Amino acid sequence: MFSKILIANRGEIAVRIIRTCKRLGIKTVIVLSETDKETLGAKLADEAVLIGGKTSSESYLDMNKILQAARITSCDAIHPGFGFLAENAEFVKKCAKHNLTFIGPTADHISKMGNKSFAKKTMQKAKIPIIPGSEGTVKDLAGGIKEAKRIGYPIMIKASAGGGGKGMRIVNSQKELSSLFNVAKHEAESFFGSDEIYFEKYIANPRHLEVQIIADKYGNVIHLGERDCSIQRRYQKLLEESPSPSISAKLRKELCDNAVRIVKTIGYENAGTVEFIVDSDNKFYFMEMNTRIQVEHPVTEAVTGIDIVEEQIRVAAGEKLLVTQSKIKFSGHAIECRINAEDYFNNFTPSPGTIKRFILPGGQGVRTDTHVFQGSVISPHFDSMIAKLIVHGKTRTEAINRMKTALSEFKIEGIETTIPLHKSIMKNSDFIDGNVTTSFITDSLKLDEKLFIEIELTVEH
Repeated sequence: MFSKILIANRGEIAVRIIRTCKRLGIKTVIVLSETDKETLGAKLADEAVLIGGKTSSESYLDMNKILQAARITSCDAIHPGFGFLAENAEFVKKCAKHNLTFIGPTADHISKMGNKSFAKKTMQKAKIPIIPGSEGTVKDLAGGIKEAKRIGYPIMIKASAGGGGKGMRIVNSQKELSSLFNVAKHEAESFFGSDEIYFEKYIANPRHLEVQIIADKYGNVIHLGERDCSIQRRYQKLLEESPSPSISAKLRKELCDNAVRIVKTIGYENAGTVEFIVDSDNKFYFMEMNTRIQVEHPVTEAVTGIDIVEEQIRVAAGEKLLVTQSKIKFSGHAIECRINAEDYFNNFTPSPGTIKRFILPGGQGVRTDTHVFQGSVISPHFDSMIAKLIVHGKTRTEAINRMKTALSEFKIEGIETTIPLHKSIMKNSDFIDGNVTTSFITDSLKLDEKLFIEIELTVEH
């Protein structure tokens, strides 16, 4: 087992990793940007190394600074969390050169599964259902026009090296394709350092489901069930729950079995997530594989009782999985609300600033993952997520009621947050009934949103 782990990340995930390491008796080192010197992670880690800079590129994306911090603090492993360098194959290789264990998959798996067009080809060979699309990357507009005609409009342009909902464009006609093709390539280059793009058939209003897997170095693979991530805005997830309220036991088994088959096919190691979309006819298609821990992993931990970060660390240390699939017990229902520093009533405008009041909710089945506290300064230079509120109940109804109570107790003043959005979702009839697709925010929440604003104003005045 490792003696000291460097956490190459910030925010709530850094705090999350530190807490598991403490429980396992592992020392921790955290790297800090200039704006993160007073965060909770800085206070909880055994050691903190200021690597400077106010932006990602000056800090958490600077491989040399992070590797130097690991060397001077005598770490033997690095946990990347999610985002930043978590899916950077070059960083994994550099860790190996510095005799540091990267707590995650191999560089080869990150490279292959991170390239969406390669991943699709791999799924085709494994006979996993995939969304109809281009054969590999689309090089130029002329070739793109031919591919779009073959696939049939509407299509989705995606960045081959993409993820996190970035670099995606819906195209409804050849005219739109002509105007958006080069824009999409430029966005791909800007976001991911590669202008390679590919096309997929656009499936309107699907459900977005993902399966959590963990695999060791000895070919053992388990799944921890599925999460429903359909509630999104501009392809960014807002709320996740497990299990999904809208699929049958048969479909659930098919999704989980296929996820395990994918992992075994490629010989994957460590934690990962296989993502699918499900259309209105309950047909599912492989979408992508995330080769890291996910933001929404706590809902899976709540229904399984398994610490996924601990499993990541144990697998990276060369241990075999201690739990087999038959011994995993799924219990109850869990929901996670992402609390972002954004003004819900003003088109989700970012809301940096100082938190003047911060009161966490509590009670049975309530968990809050956060890195902030009263007096914390929310920087405009990083992701706007400041907390994750997770609840667990015996049933989905109990979980919803518990979330309503927790949201009402959660007080954050000094900045605007998305807490009002989640209160509105919890009251929405479509959400309560489990009728949720990726168009929920625009189609289902719209009417409730006006009502909710009126209710809030009435209560306030």
